[in-house]
Amino acid sequence: MIPILMTWDGEAMTPLPRFAKLADTQYVIGEAYRMTPVEERSEVSHNHEFAWLKSAWQNLPHPLDEEFPSPEHFRKRLLIDTGFYDEQIVDAGTNAAAIRVAAAFRQRDEFISTVIRGPIVVIRTAQSQSRRNMDKERFQASKTAIMEAAAALIGVTPEQLSSQGAGAGTTRPAVAA
Repeated sequence: MIPILMTWDGEAMTPLPRFAKLADTQYVIGEAYRMTPVEERSEVSHNHEFAWLKSAWQNLPHPLDEEFPSPEHFRKRLLIDTGFYDEQIVDAGTNAAAIRVAAAFRQRDEFISTVIRGPIVVIRTAQSQSRRNMDKERFQASKTAIMEAAAALIGVTPEQLSSQGAGAGTTRPAVAA
């Protein structure tokens, strides 16, 4: 089910006009549904992640700086490395076929991680941190995990790295490693 924004009028929950047709397809008149409020994550928290992430990426030591051509590559790899990934396993039949399968997946998506184990290819794709795919708690857990991993890579504490994102959207000096 797709989340639907509703308003409380004092007597009933009513879908916002743009969600009315979707509500008609998802819900049955007369049925009871459990509702629970979903706390939206803030734009400030979202922007904070991208600010300190860029700072960490700019301070990657050599040769790691060559492994991640952009902050987005870095973020997605950190998500995978910290367990925030979706996994697909392909039995290619032989090691040679597995190598070709892994290469094909990497060509299709430059952000994935592939591991070849004999004839088996393990493909990991970073989970999306979009508001639609991660609620506030899961986003915060992923943000904390990748911040700790990024800080360790550049030799600072998570608190030092976090301070780089404190003024998200402002120009700040890079972290001194």
